[in-house]
Amino acid sequence: MIIGIGTRRGITKEEVIEAVKQALDECGLNLEEVTAFASAKLKENELGLLEAEKMLGIPIYFLSDELINSYNPPSSSQASRFGLKGVAEPAALALSEEKQLICRKKVYGRVTIAIAR
Repeated sequence: MIIGIGTRRGITKEEVIEAVKQALDECGLNLEEVTAFASAKLKENELGLLEAEKMLGIPIYFLSDELINSYNPPSSSQASRFGLKGVAEPAALALSEEKQLICRKKVYGRVTIAIAR
């Protein structure tokens, strides 16, 4: 299972971890089922994301704009201002095996989460 993550700039690890836990709880899923986090390359220097990855022990992959834009997410996104079709949903889909969203994107404060398998 892959969790796609979009964030506002300057996010904290606590915000990321809380958003991940809330999303998993709402979908009836467990952290142990998550094999990776995925986000856009433009987020690769977000300290909060990197710190959350280390604390949770789950790798995060920062995907190229081309890979993200090769997926058509079902939800509209503010990422269009960065030339992206989305972040959370297409990133989750890109790394998933079945290419199926099991949890469409939802915003938790300054973090957006989508889950795919």
